[in-house]
Amino acid sequence: MRFSLAALLLTGLAFTAAAQPAAPLDSVYTTPGNGLAPLASQVKGPNSFGQLGKNKRLTLLPIPVLFYQAETGLGYGLGALLSGRFSEDTLTRPSNARLQYWTTTEGQSLIQLVHSVYTPGEKFYLNGEISAYDILLYYYGKGPASASIDESETAYKLFIINQRVQKQIAPKLFFGAQYRFTNIGKVESPGTNTDNNRPSSFYTDPRVTERERQATRISGLGPVISYDTRDVPLAAFKGDLLDFGATFNGTGLGSDYRFVRYQLDARHFQPLGSNRTILAAQFLGQFHTGDVPFRELAGLGANLGGTLYNNANLMRGIYEQRFRDRQMIMFQAEIRHKLFPNGGSVLSRFDGAVFGGVGNVNNYIDKFALNDTKVAGGAGIRFNFIRRDRVNLRLDYAGGTGSKPGILFAIGEAF
Repeated sequence: MRFSLAALLLTGLAFTAAAQPAAPLDSVYTTPGNGLAPLASQVKGPNSFGQLGKNKRLTLLPIPVLFYQAETGLGYGLGALLSGRFSEDTLTRPSNARLQYWTTTEGQSLIQLVHSVYTPGEKFYLNGEISAYDILLYYYGKGPASASIDESETAYKLFIINQRVQKQIAPKLFFGAQYRFTNIGKVESPGTNTDNNRPSSFYTDPRVTERERQATRISGLGPVISYDTRDVPLAAFKGDLLDFGATFNGTGLGSDYRFVRYQLDARHFQPLGSNRTILAAQFLGQFHTGDVPFRELAGLGANLGGTLYNNANLMRGIYEQRFRDRQMIMFQAEIRHKLFPNGGSVLSRFDGAVFGGVGNVNNYIDKFALNDTKVAGGAGIRFNFIRRDRVNLRLDYAGGTGSKPGILFAIGEAF
């Protein structure tokens, strides 16, 4: 978002977090050889607020949402987070599901369900979302040279269904299929840019067709394969993710456009000296062939959440899809550090982070130019909301190429 201020009701959150199981600090920062914390390290005391299920392996908590951004005004709403293991075995990593609803003083809204589920023994991995947006975003044009003076409003209703189903075919290796459906309706844009001194780039951009400015339906299906050794996917201390997928969108599946999307996602996590300092790094490339409408292009700056980039935020500090095109490459890294390892029950839950990234977009893969490289970076704090499953609440301040700095709030790490 151009200027996104997300503020927690910290007193209520700290009270809720204090009611969670007080797992020993060692169970958060050390793991056995297989990289998974045994259930025995989780304290099984009396029932605590939000705990559910047999042996209280699941936690369900409410989370208030409050933010401000220039194009939508004040936003407010409520979210809920379900986190925990769906099995008593130590080989199954924590799952999570996040539901949120917010509305704004300017009439924008979102309702979204995102989930990442490991079945017992990790025989299957299910990852997906259902989202319904009524949203206003700025459009700057396509390509690496899109200019801030061309900033123009676009408003539309967006509905997304994305679901992956993968089966474990070897230790930590998952193979399956992904289906993605998006529907855009009621597309609107004023006739001039936001400064009212020139025609809207949404209408004058020669690479945007009249058909793209209308309601559009995209439907695609394809294979996906993942090698995932991360100890806890929401906040990994060590391990790797190597993920590749292809999505074939065509009229036979009900799509208005025919194109293919290829995506390669590689992530690495490792402690620096001790588990109190973690290095996280990610490379992501998204590539297209065929006829791709503007909303489906790859984009630098991805802060709204969802599953398009495997639940990752790309280059925080750059406005949502500020730079977009058919091909995109991006690298980002982050150092996460425990701020008060010897603090009290609340202070010990706070972490700090510094991060940065570089990326580029272009219409053609062989046209990437070093002088078109975009940069982004910033710093933030983390509050370990559910210590047992390493569920963090994240507050970041970031800036980047072609965008004003802003503050962003989210559940879970950026990647």
